[in-house]
Amino acid sequence: MASLTRINRRYFLLGIGSAIASISFASCTPKQPTSTSQLVSQSTKTTLLKVGSRNTTTEDVLKFIQKEIAPSHGFDFQIVTIADSVKINDALKNGEIDANFFQHEPFMKQAAKRLNADFVMLNRSYTTITGLYSKKFKTKSLKDIPTGATIAISNDDSNQDRALKFLKQINLINLKEKTGEYYSVKDVIKHPKNLQIQELDNYAIVRALDDVDLAVTSASFLVQAKVSLDPIVLDEIGMANKNYAVGLATVQSKVNDPNIQKLNQLVVDPKLKDYINNYLKGTIAPAF
Repeated sequence: MASLTRINRRYFLLGIGSAIASISFASCTPKQPTSTSQLVSQSTKTTLLKVGSRNTTTEDVLKFIQKEIAPSHGFDFQIVTIADSVKINDALKNGEIDANFFQHEPFMKQAAKRLNADFVMLNRSYTTITGLYSKKFKTKSLKDIPTGATIAISNDDSNQDRALKFLKQINLINLKEKTGEYYSVKDVIKHPKNLQIQELDNYAIVRALDDVDLAVTSASFLVQAKVSLDPIVLDEIGMANKNYAVGLATVQSKVNDPNIQKLNQLVVDPKLKDYINNYLKGTIAPAF
């Protein structure tokens, strides 16, 4: 019995020794390094540039850049759709997006003033086809527009200014001498046509075409609303003005960001010009 006790004690002590040796060996064994692919993957993880888009046309342009142009430059970005002309600039001011692509410079300056923001317009990409449209009148002659016809125009300062100057150019209204930065409906004076002007949000103008006689709007808004109309007359002078060209907008602190600058070059890429001319003709025109 005493002999059996000694044998058991011997094996118990041997077991403890083996366990201690295993622990010591494990603690001295160097850890295997993280694989190279893991390190590269972790080091190249970056946040994609967030670019705000407002409507169907700007989204079509951005998607074409994203799929057909950016990959060959080793570049990618995220499109963030914000269906509100005010909120999309709010998002830019608040840093929710890095840039937006939907507006011309006068509209951007209005937003910057409202928000006390340091917005910057970079490269201009395209101009929208803008003109006088009607569902009720199929005429191409301005003389056929009846006296007292109702017409919808934009209610924001810069686009209202453009619409009123256009209507003056085609002799449908008269304007008094401009006293402020922009013309407004208050500057409209007596004219034989006596148009009844209704001020509406840009996106509401197309919906109002069933209720008004005429509207000054852009073809891109018509496309978004799936309305097919030929213009009575186009705003040729406005479309030739680069100030009304849609461009890439950002904030001053991000102007020199490498990703902003990459996208800034892609919005004036020759492949984009071909795409606009071949697939978006009649809606927008290249501004570069």
